This record gives sequence, structure tokens and C-alpha cells, in this order.
Amino acid sequence: MLITRTMKMADVIHLDHHLLPIINRFTIQLGFEDKTVETVCADYEVNTEFFLEIINTYHDLSYFPLQNLQRFKASLLISYLQRTHQYYLTSKIPEIEQFINQLAFSNKIEPAHGKLLIDFFQSYQTELTTHINREEQKVYPYVKRLEEILSKKSVKQQIANELLSYSILQYEQEHEDVEAKLYDLKNIIIKYLPPQKDSSLCNKILHDLFEFERDLNNHGRIENLILVPIVEKMEKELAQLLKKH
Repeated sequence: MLITRTMKMADVIHLDHHLLPIINRFTIQLGFEDKTVETVCADYEVNTEFFLEIINTYHDLSYFPLQNLQRFKASLLISYLQRTHQYYLTSKIPEIEQFINQLAFSNKIEPAHGKLLIDFFQSYQTELTTHINREEQKVYPYVKRLEEILSKKSVKQQIANELLSYSILQYEQEHEDVEAKLYDLKNIIIKYLPPQKDSSLCNKILHDLFEFERDLNNHGRIENLILVPIVEKMEKELAQLLKKH
């Protein structure tokens, strides 16, 4: 069942509460009353079509409308991706870290196992932060500048040369798999920690890691299958524009 513009936003939450953090990334807050998705989006000045495509991508893993998403502006995608990064760094990662520290410093596991968990998670956190910073500081500004230049339908050679010194193909080559280490972290907890009388904290950590992994997978699909083709198209448009000058 896909989410539609005429559904009540409150019913969307009842249908799939896992969508709450996704909805929040659009700056939409709770207190929907009986308003429809379309009305709530209008209240928060959110593009309803874009909201529906993103929300359904997370709601139904078999739903991934390549052509529909590729018709949106790159800047709209980047705005969403940046808010996702913010959610990861300021909310989800600190939340998982808190639970891991709680487990590591408890009397539930040996200190050596606790240190292993903390060290592994910190390593992953550093890798993810480095990955995100590269996108925020290099890739996204490049894409926004490219879109801005093309919107003016004219470009100076010096600016064009600056843009042409980088390509989204480099991003594809640099775009490492940050999910692999997350899988290893889950396995440490599932396979190698000694059995515990009370596994509720381990279960909580695993639940959060699986949810985070699912979120990351969708995030990566949007970057690789939507953003990259949009930017490749813009790069071709820039090349054509230069030929005319």
C-alpha cells in the first residue's frame, strides 16, 4: 500500500511508524490534526510529489521510482540528503553510541569485549563522518554550482574550467561502501559476545543498527541511482553550452 497525497498524515504514522525520522527530515513536526499529506506539505512548504516519492521509497523497499525521482532538481535532492546527514551525525549515531557505551561499561560483558565494541564503533563513526564531510564539502557544492551556472544559460570559460576540473565520476569512484563495517559490528554482537541472562540491551543496539543500515541503504540508492545520473546529465549540458560559446 503506497502513501498518497489524500491520506491523513496521522494515518501515515499509524501505517508505518518507521517513517517518523524521514518525515522530520522535511522539517515537518507532529501535530497533524486530521490534515492530509498534501495539506501538511503545503503548510511546511514541502514539494508534495518529492515527499511522496521519498517516503514511499522508505515505506516499500520494492518501490524505487527512478524516472520520477530523476526529474527533480539536484538542489532539492541535496537539501534532503543534507538533512539526512544531520540526522545521522546529531541524532542516530550518538543514540547508538550511548547504548554501546552503556553495554561496554556494564557488568554484562567482559572489559575486553566492551573495549572491542567501543573501538570498532568509533572506527566506523570516523569512517562515516569522513565520508559525509567529503560529500558536504566537495560534492554537494560542486553540484549546486553546476545547477546555478546552467540555470543562467551562459558560462564564462574560467568558471567552466573550474567546474570541469571535477566530475561526478570521481565521486562514484570515491563512494566507498560504509555499510560493510556496520555489518561486521552487528556480527560481533550476534556471534561473538558471550551469552547473557538479560539480552535486552544487545537487542536494542541490534534493532537500531538494523534500522540504521536500512536507512543508509536507501540513502545510498538515492545518491548513486538518482543524484549521480542527474549530475551526469548536467555535466553533458555544460559541455554543450561551452560548444555554443
